[in-house]
Amino acid sequence: MTKINGLMVFKGNNIRRTWHSNEWWFSIVDVVKVLTDSADPKQYIKKMRSRDSILSTNWGTICTLLELIAPDGKKRKSNCVNTEGAFRIIQSIPSAKAEPLKLWLARVGYERVEEIKNPALAQKRMRDLYLAKGYPNNWIEKRVRGIAIRDELTSEWKIRGVNEGTEFAILTNEISKAAFGKTVNEYKQFKGLKKQNLRDHMTDWELILNMLSEKATTDISVAKNSQGFNECKDSAQEGGEVAKNTRNELEKKTGNLIVSNNNYLKKSKRQIKFNKQDR
Repeated sequence: MTKINGLMVFKGNNIRRTWHSNEWWFSIVDVVKVLTDSADPKQYIKKMRSRDSILSTNWGTICTLLELIAPDGKKRKSNCVNTEGAFRIIQSIPSAKAEPLKLWLARVGYERVEEIKNPALAQKRMRDLYLAKGYPNNWIEKRVRGIAIRDELTSEWKIRGVNEGTEFAILTNEISKAAFGKTVNEYKQFKGLKKQNLRDHMTDWELILNMLSEKATTDISVAKNSQGFNECKDSAQEGGEVAKNTRNELEKKTGNLIVSNNNYLKKSKRQIKFNKQDR
């Protein structure tokens, strides 16, 4: 078995995969095709679901629609499963070919468990992914540090009674508006992004100021002992203003705008071109 970007090559067959919610998700159609040699994997899946009523009942829970590269080269949404879901699919396929895939998935699961025990392994995997996309090492260092600072902030929010999901998103927008003058979605639109991660398309200074705003928010929340959503919202605004003040001072001294519609876009398999800084 070999890895080629978004593909797993298994027994000479491609299994498409994509990174989603901090784990790999695999194309159900491709998995079924590998295990059955079916000429019509989609039809096989329908019959499989009719045979396995429990699988069919929980299909919406096991599967997630994610974008994959179709045979014609275009991106289309397709049913995907994570490692746990793939094991469940395999249970419904009576085939001796399933055993090698079970071993492979067990290996994937083992690697994730090892990363939980040793987070440095997860960081290495993440660095490798960014390197494969063509990002330079100095940018990757900032991105990795930014993730650590973000984790520290969200941990404080949880401790202080802020609910994950909507409230996290609102506070993040408050920081972004104060620091950059834009909500996260407005920032993405400004950069011409759709479903891409905004931070993956920030310039060096944008990443640095984003880290500053979130680190300041954490420290202000601790210093003020902010409790609950409303108090943490005030701290988020103040944290963002710290980065705003730095941004304004830097723009004044350099004559360059920090908030830019430039972004890192994949230009080739191993190279990313960074556009000229806006002024």
